Amino acid sequence: MSEKNVVSIEDRIPKLKQERKKKANRRLIFYLSIFFLLVSLVVYLQSPLSNVKTINVTGNNVLSKEEIIQLSELTKQTNIWAINKSNMTESIQKNAMVDTVSIKRSLPWTVNVTIKEFDLVGFIKDEEHYMPVIEDGEIITDRQTKSINGDAPLLLNFSEKDYLDKMAVELYELPKSISNLISEVYWDPTEENKNKILLYMNDGYVVSSTIRDFSEKMTVYPSIVSQLDPEDKGIIHIGGGAYFESFQSEDQKKEEE
Repeated sequence: MSEKNVVSIEDRIPKLKQERKKKANRRLIFYLSIFFLLVSLVVYLQSPLSNVKTINVTGNNVLSKEEIIQLSELTKQTNIWAINKSNMTESIQKNAMVDTVSIKRSLPWTVNVTIKEFDLVGFIKDEEHYMPVIEDGEIITDRQTKSINGDAPLLLNFSEKDYLDKMAVELYELPKSISNLISEVYWDPTEENKNKILLYMNDGYVVSSTIRDFSEKMTVYPSIVSQLDPEDKGIIHIGGGAYFESFQSEDQKKEEE
């Protein structure tokens, strides 16, 4: 029995040596893999391979992608790991149109910039230029343009800033489906009512109303228009109540006079 056992152990020795050799080879491959991975990582970080190649900008409506990138100070020579998100956010938010900014890396070389702009509620016109007005009434003086494309109404005769601020807030709270129908808003104060305004609508009607609670009062506009003859334009008075005054009846009165 003892001789058999001796022979059996001797038979196993080559197999044990092979197992140890395999384990040693696996360890060597593992350590070499980590070594080459670290070397590759260092090469990537120190080479142009880790420079920004793609900059995605989303959430912008008024500002262009190029303006956002310029504000961010990102270039294709910027190392993606050298980006300081706080500094970039602060730099982009220097533009008065920008409310919030989110910056995310997407490896290996993409940066995603998501912004939220303050809502554009109207435009103010000086002698030659138009300037955007945002939701709190601030006029963005550094974005002057010589034409507007109808994204928001033109705000006219607002010579007192307090009333412009109030109007901006009301337009911000107004549903987009209604604000898109407004072409021009005139501040038309009287001694009795400094909040009086006149609106010229894209569908040909004129609305006489007041700034106070305007966003709430104006919600009835679509239902009023739906009951009118589209060929008979006039002034829709929306205040404590609502009624329609036809331009045709005014013309008839003038003819009779």
